[in-house]
Amino acid sequence: MSRHIGIVGCSAEGAALCYRTICIEGAQRLGPHAHPEVSMHTHSLADYVRCIERDDWPGVAALMLDSARKLAAAGADFLVCPDNTIHQAFEHLRAESPRPWLHISEVVADEAQARGHRRLAILGTRWLVDSDVYPAVLDARGLQWLRPADAERDEIHRIIMEELVRGIVRPEALAAHQRVVQRMKAQGCDAVVLGCTEIPLVLDDATSPLPTLDSTRLLARAALRAA
Repeated sequence: MSRHIGIVGCSAEGAALCYRTICIEGAQRLGPHAHPEVSMHTHSLADYVRCIERDDWPGVAALMLDSARKLAAAGADFLVCPDNTIHQAFEHLRAESPRPWLHISEVVADEAQARGHRRLAILGTRWLVDSDVYPAVLDARGLQWLRPADAERDEIHRIIMEELVRGIVRPEALAAHQRVVQRMKAQGCDAVVLGCTEIPLVLDDATSPLPTLDSTRLLARAALRAA
């Protein structure tokens, strides 16, 4: 028997991609049509955004904990959150969580080390890129990292929040991401963290100037292994 995975969702596209990856790739490990038991709970994205915009990370944690408790009651053995930005609330929820979590930046850092990368470009929302969600974990592993320039952060943030979270994928969005990654490659980065769970909708290994670390799918695969 596999363990029951609980997904604490935030934005629909990221949560859906995580769920879909678990179900589809589960068959590669468990046999045709098979995957672990999965439950998902999501509060409205608007509730999260209101907290984030006023820098209310305890409020974000309260939403995540409410989802966690509902998933624990549904039988989940452990939890994942396919949203990079709200991992900033982890310090406010770990002690009260009813179940253990897989942390998205730790999963990505594990993969970066396994592949032998040394200097990572970090892409994501402005909230994520300005945070220590990735730098703290990468520093602890001895990995170097680079953030986009301010104007680049603002453009990627706009694309994520106005387009990708709504499932809108435009050629201009891909071109914008490619320009940023190309510049960071010229500054010595050898891989790029897709540190927003919607970025894989527009950028992947086939279109990126650098190898990608797809946080959404890496988290889903880690959940499969744990299950």
